[in-house]
Amino acid sequence: MERPINDRTDSRPDRNERFQKRNEDIARVNRQIRAPQVRVINEQGEMLGVMTVPDAIRKAEEAGLDLVEVSPNAEPPVCKIIDFGKYKYEVQKKKNEAKKKQKVVTIKEIKLRPNIDPHDLGIKTKQMKGFIEDGDKVKITLRFRGREMAHIELGRALMDKVRDEFGEGARVELPARMEGRQMIMILAPQTGK
Repeated sequence: MERPINDRTDSRPDRNERFQKRNEDIARVNRQIRAPQVRVINEQGEMLGVMTVPDAIRKAEEAGLDLVEVSPNAEPPVCKIIDFGKYKYEVQKKKNEAKKKQKVVTIKEIKLRPNIDPHDLGIKTKQMKGFIEDGDKVKITLRFRGREMAHIELGRALMDKVRDEFGEGARVELPARMEGRQMIMILAPQTGK
């Protein structure tokens, strides 16, 4: 008897295989451990010594726990007798804590014109200071239109004025330079903060 063409069992991996592959991303458990010998630590943290994987699995089963490979790159690999569910939870908790402590630096853009009013420039500068105090980088874009391209020195003077406004509060990551019809400068917070 031939199989029907729409039978999807051939192309999809077994549910168990998918589960094992997902767990291997965290650590190898019990029969997934490939090394011939492992250094075993029991649930109390005491060193049991080097033994074969089947012996270590037997010890873990006697304790009603799993054999988890915690340090696969060691010689021989280090395995711990612990509850795998609890271990996965702890690993995930550590990842989440590390993610919380990371600061994502974003780049905020402020657009200016060469003949901007001094009051408007003051407002934009105040905005930039707020961004830098929050730890973000600021990209200042100065656009030139039409005949303004003939007076690039006015734009450079304006960029210098903005840079001098910050003094020690920010460092210049990218000095003012022309890109097409616009001048760009990037300011970043001081690293000492």
